[in-house]
Amino acid sequence: MIELLGFINYLISLYVYVILGSVILSWLMAFGVVNPYNRFVSALAQAFAAVTEPLLRPIRSVLPDFGGIDFSPLVLLLGCYFVQSVVIPNIAKMIL
Repeated sequence: MIELLGFINYLISLYVYVILGSVILSWLMAFGVVNPYNRFVSALAQAFAAVTEPLLRPIRSVLPDFGGIDFSPLVLLLGCYFVQSVVIPNIAKMIL
């Protein structure tokens, strides 16, 4: 069971990197650094959106409108770090 918790922790760490990559790519596209009409860039953006949007969409519906700033990735990152630092270690303590 401890190995399963370690694997879940690893998957959350990987998902954090995917969220950060999605945020950075959206900034690069918004500021015109990369061409959003490039096939590779658009495919990468679609892949990131397919992976991150199912968790970001409910967060966006709860958060108030802050104008042009989207804080939902920040809330999701905080949730991931909370699960990694509080939930998983407490489950591991209950098992041992």
